[in-house]
Amino acid sequence: MRLATVSYKDRPLLVAAIDDDRLLDLRAAANHAGQDEADFTSMQSLIDAGQKGLDIARGLVKHPQQSATIAQADVSFLPPIMPVQYRDCLVFEDHLTNCFKVMEEATGRKHEVPDVWYQQPIYYKGNRMSFIGHGTDVQWPDYAEHLDIELELAIVVGKTGKNIEAADGIDHIFGYTILNDVSARDAQMAEMPGQLGPCKGKDFDTGNILGPFILTADEVPHPVALDMEARVNGERWGGGNSRQMQHDFGAILAHISASETVYAGEVIGSGTVGTGCGLELGKRLSDGDRFELEIEKIGILANRIVKGA
Repeated sequence: MRLATVSYKDRPLLVAAIDDDRLLDLRAAANHAGQDEADFTSMQSLIDAGQKGLDIARGLVKHPQQSATIAQADVSFLPPIMPVQYRDCLVFEDHLTNCFKVMEEATGRKHEVPDVWYQQPIYYKGNRMSFIGHGTDVQWPDYAEHLDIELELAIVVGKTGKNIEAADGIDHIFGYTILNDVSARDAQMAEMPGQLGPCKGKDFDTGNILGPFILTADEVPHPVALDMEARVNGERWGGGNSRQMQHDFGAILAHISASETVYAGEVIGSGTVGTGCGLELGKRLSDGDRFELEIEKIGILANRIVKGA
């Protein structure tokens, strides 16, 4: 299934895609079918309902009630989930080496991938409160001049766990979605010598974008191998395939959960796929640019960036 959170007639709704044009209001459909609609009040409530909730949702989508069907054109997309925690990794080697080449040209200093990057997933905790959804404008931060997109695959954690084995990681994944970690490159470069962060290079309102759908984990085998592409104003910038991840999501969950509980409802990003950002390509965003991040089977996450309130 492809699941989303949308605004319809000024109300947030949990929906499932019936096809490319129609959505099913899961709460209304559950009510009509005599099921417990409490499991379908939000994405988090569906996650918490576990396999039972997913099984009911699949049955509702298989036989959609006409009265609970909504045209996709009549809704606006919200973030599919507001994460209870947000972490972002860096597991695509091409992205890292491409960025190092740019930094070497700018500074004259050689950069090499550290051994620790190959030994374990590297990640940071981001601002879980700054997420927006598909179609919402990104507000250009006042302190930055160089803005960039980042094309990432993300998981939504479906089961709380601690000390998770890598082989068991798939059992803790609710689904997959698209993440755009919009970055203020000039602020990021200024902060990096401080060896802490990222800070304001990543943290600003509307700087994290998620959606439009969550593809449930049963739809693709693990480790995932999905084509990824970034476009700006209709022009292809770059992309790759998630099979190029140095550490798959099972290994990522195993590392993060070592002596630390990972909770259902967390979002964990893969980091940017190789050529999935402008920095690697000598490109940067301009006021009014529209960008589209597409990942196979999930959809297209499209937004615009604008200066001024």
